[in-house]
Amino acid sequence: MARYTGPVWKISRRLGFSILGTGKEFATGKNGKERRRYAPGQHGQRRRKISEYGTQLQEKQKVRFTYGMNEKQFKKFFDISGKMKGNRGDNFMILLETRLDNLVYRIGFASTRRQARQLVNHGHILVDGQKVDIPSYIVKPGQTISVKEKSRKLAIVQDALAGLVTRKEYISFDEQKMEGTLTRLPERNEFMTDINETLIVEFYNR
Repeated sequence: MARYTGPVWKISRRLGFSILGTGKEFATGKNGKERRRYAPGQHGQRRRKISEYGTQLQEKQKVRFTYGMNEKQFKKFFDISGKMKGNRGDNFMILLETRLDNLVYRIGFASTRRQARQLVNHGHILVDGQKVDIPSYIVKPGQTISVKEKSRKLAIVQDALAGLVTRKEYISFDEQKMEGTLTRLPERNEFMTDINETLIVEFYNR
């Protein structure tokens, strides 16, 4: 299954969940009106009983679309998490959170994960001073992420940095060097706290 590249608000509306994590995709409808937060169609507002499978699938899709991954890559990360010590659900979510494209977004070099992925793909991002153009690259604690010097004046980078309100506690940022560092592995309770990853584990283990 290919990565979804259509309008984010359509997926958010279908899942009743902000894929951007900000709710902004619900606030840009026609005539400036807030988009509906329920599924399209005349039955969208009705509360239908969702099966156990449906609940698990929905939770998986929330996370997959948030991180902008196709199903094959998402499952690959889940398989890797099963080989790690500790809680599989926690390990899986932490792996996703330490992807390079996600951290480029978290640092503030991009306003969305989709933008961050483009920056990585187009060779604008350095890890420890070396170009890395693989969005799924797993960043280790202590590694630094920066934008190539000639790319620092890109509008999307400047706009993103100007609009950033706060950074996660596991990320430090040197404004002069214009580089961010993953200071430690994130703890599960520090990101995507409205997601129940146990449902995702159950989905793949069914």
